[in-house]
Amino acid sequence: MTYLTSWDEFSKAAERLYISDPNKCRFVVKYRHCDGKLNIKITDDQVCLQYRTEHSQDVKKLEKLTNQLMRHMASKETK
Repeated sequence: MTYLTSWDEFSKAAERLYISDPNKCRFVVKYRHCDGKLNIKITDDQVCLQYRTEHSQDVKKLEKLTNQLMRHMASKETK
């Protein structure tokens, strides 16, 4: 479980991970106010991608990634 240092790298890898198997993918966001740190984790129990930030502008990036993943979820056909 390593932390990716680049947001672009993390967001692209997270999207690829979700697309590969949407039924097994989990997405967790944790914010610790006392530290001022935002932790983001996406996993499918085989691969675990994590990103940590202290910058407030990354919240907008997180919102954009969440919207992209939600679009993928909404556009999936039910089997």
